Amino acid sequence: MPSAELENLVRIGRLKLEPPSEREQQGLLESADARLADANLSSLSYASRFDLAYNASHALALYALRRLGYRCDQRYLAFQTLPHTAGMPPAVWRVLAKAHERHNLAEYEGHLEQDDQLLTDLIGAARRLREAIDGLAA
Repeated sequence: MPSAELENLVRIGRLKLEPPSEREQQGLLESADARLADANLSSLSYASRFDLAYNASHALALYALRRLGYRCDQRYLAFQTLPHTAGMPPAVWRVLAKAHERHNLAEYEGHLEQDDQLLTDLIGAARRLREAIDGLAA
């Protein structure tokens, strides 16, 4: 059942209604799983690991939104809706919001400050989100 919050975001034009696609959902999960596995490879640079964990988290957040028949054009919004799409507590999406800010600095200003604790938290948030998604399918 859609939440009033998600329906309000549709009403104001921040989310769009679009029927879920099994193929798209499967692709998002496969992409997230591969990226999350690679994010754990200590042989990769910090920047690569961060990018992999961030993009795995985004794929999972998008999956949670798409499975309910919604689409958004903003990554941040996919993270922000997680309490309503996957039952994630605010602590998880706050980590994702902080990672989003760092990701944007890296993408648009060319600066990624190495923060090992943030990377650990980001990987942990992605794992929690993946577990929550597994629970939604059960």
